[in-house]
Amino acid sequence: MAGAQFEYDEKGTTFYYFLISFFGIVLVPLTYYVLKITKLPDDQKRTVKICRCPPCVEKRALLRKKEPKSKGIRYISLAVLAVLWVLFFIGAYKTSQFEKDFAEYDPYALLEIDRGATIADIRRQYRRLSMQYHPDKDTGDSQKFMRIAKAYEALTNEESRKNWEEHGNPDGPGATSFGIALPSWLVSKENSMWVLGAYGLAFMVILPIAVGTWWYKSIQYSCEQILLDTTQLYYYFFHKTPSMQTKRVLMILAGSLEFEKGHNNEVQERPSDNVELPELMRDLANLGDKNKEPPLCYPYSIKARALIHAHLSRLELPRFTLKSDLDLVLQKSPFLIQEMVSCVGQLIAMAKAGRTTNQPRLETIENCMRTSQMMVQGLWDNKSPLLQLPHLNQDNLRHFTTKKRSVRSIRQLASMKDEDRRALLRNLTGEQYEDVINVCSMFPVIDMVVKPHVLDDEDNAGLITTGSIVTVSVTVKRRNLGEFFEEEHVDEIGNLPPLESVHPNDTVEPKGSPQPGGQKVWQKNKKKGKKAKPQKQQPKKKPVKQQPKKKTSLEEKE
Repeated sequence: MAGAQFEYDEKGTTFYYFLISFFGIVLVPLTYYVLKITKLPDDQKRTVKICRCPPCVEKRALLRKKEPKSKGIRYISLAVLAVLWVLFFIGAYKTSQFEKDFAEYDPYALLEIDRGATIADIRRQYRRLSMQYHPDKDTGDSQKFMRIAKAYEALTNEESRKNWEEHGNPDGPGATSFGIALPSWLVSKENSMWVLGAYGLAFMVILPIAVGTWWYKSIQYSCEQILLDTTQLYYYFFHKTPSMQTKRVLMILAGSLEFEKGHNNEVQERPSDNVELPELMRDLANLGDKNKEPPLCYPYSIKARALIHAHLSRLELPRFTLKSDLDLVLQKSPFLIQEMVSCVGQLIAMAKAGRTTNQPRLETIENCMRTSQMMVQGLWDNKSPLLQLPHLNQDNLRHFTTKKRSVRSIRQLASMKDEDRRALLRNLTGEQYEDVINVCSMFPVIDMVVKPHVLDDEDNAGLITTGSIVTVSVTVKRRNLGEFFEEEHVDEIGNLPPLESVHPNDTVEPKGSPQPGGQKVWQKNKKKGKKAKPQKQQPKKKPVKQQPKKKTSLEEKE
């Protein structure tokens, strides 16, 4: 039989050599990967000033709830890795204790003599050992005597010595047998059914199911882990509407299939949504719930849109229902908005190549990027950036714009002297003021240097001729506003005008009519309509002033 030609490892030593080698090949890169993912990033090792406002406290509490899972996974991974290394060293030690089945033939060792010994020394040593181990002697050993005689012949006979030096054997080249590094019990008749069943289960059931499941999921997502159906949805709407406003971008973002139960198992559909969502939608204006475009009119899209509008309007949501749904929307939004920008960029490239007619405008990309900023800040784009700071609301902002000062940005607030800033925020307690300073110090200051040039241009004058391929080099340096607190020169952070000091007894006269924080959105739209009345009276005055000019022109013609 063909199977009789193979020899399997009866003792198991060869199999253990193979197992330890394969185990080491897998364990070394696995150790590098585990240590890399379990290493804490540098930004987590640094001590960061924290904010003690209620939203930040709640956010840190939620993060701490997730930390045990990540810490547990980290500790379990390190423990499993340590156990694997211990098993590897134990296996390597036991493997080193196995008796060698093949030993190199050494006649010098058999004669118990050094390798540099002469022929006379070899003969003298042979006579001494033969007298000791000869079978006729009381101390004789026939097998030992035969090995000594063969070793003596290998060192004294020229032909035997040549065979030993060339082939390692004084008798000449011999047959070498090699076996398969598998234990014999694996191919024995008693275990054949079990082994065959294990192979069939592993390679005919588990492997096809695993590969099929992975393939079915992978074909639904792009390389950025965005659903391909969502990407096609973006292409359709951005091609349909080349110039898209911010609220339209929000509407398309809410229509992403990542928020639909059939495409994402993380989405929760509760009976309480039928009660809570209509109440929330009544507090939101310009929601666009009357839109009839699919899938923008589907329930999942309207729900996600209402949650996004509530987030930007900073409305309170039920903690265990809509608030958890909003967390999922906010978790997916940065990646979806990035996919939007990518789709618009590809449509522009296709339009430049003549493959499509409707080229998206630059405003569309800007509105997509602005949407990302709005989602991170939790503010509409027409709101003051100062509302990002804790403990500040619309009532506080009316003190920031008066006849004596005009503080409209966080950078301007950071550039003020500490006593002036404390006087401006005198309605805050000491802890609240410290929270404002801590958050303010973490805001970035970006210094950007833009240099357009032509690569490999022999003319160093910086001139750009027609038809040249221009390369724009942008150098960005990021710093924090905390570096500029209490600095005397404001010019270093943006050439800001000097701000006068603020005293608690100063009377504050706000500019414009700021809206209180609790007002509804539709009430703000009504006030915009009232401001349009004086603008209609201005064009009526112009023809009255122009009448005498028309008369003078007629008199000159006559």
